[in-house]
Amino acid sequence: MYTFAIRKTQEEDREWIKRWLKFQWGAEIVIVHDQIYHPAELPGFIAFEHVSPEPIGLITYLVTGQECEIITMDSLREGAGVGNALIEAVKERARSCDCSRLWLVTTNDNLSALRFYQKRGFRIVKVNVGAVDRARKQKPEIPEIGDQGIHIRDEIELELIL
Repeated sequence: MYTFAIRKTQEEDREWIKRWLKFQWGAEIVIVHDQIYHPAELPGFIAFEHVSPEPIGLITYLVTGQECEIITMDSLREGAGVGNALIEAVKERARSCDCSRLWLVTTNDNLSALRFYQKRGFRIVKVNVGAVDRARKQKPEIPEIGDQGIHIRDEIELELIL
């Protein structure tokens, strides 16, 4: 059995998060629904292996009013429950903030993310046509071709009513 722990991000994690984002996402910024985010400055949770201090997962989020938006989510141990544990940590936090909605955006090529979130009760509620094309103008590192050879063009919004 794979064991890991989850903890809140802390101020001393910020530089590591910036490096992680550059490695995972190609830059320290994320552009989602035509807005620029700096995930290293947002609240989040980190997953760690019990046997090693090396992080194996990160989720960042933003609470606005009664909504909690997941900005980034990555796991280096697919199938081990890390992503699920990170989602649960954010759900618990969102509920403690009296949020009624947990939501996120992924790209049209990210079939594994669409499967992952829908298996956890999220529903597709919106397609933002051309959003990635617009984001690429500000962040040219975004590739044109993504998973499975699919052109990355659109954002898909998913939500979970809490």
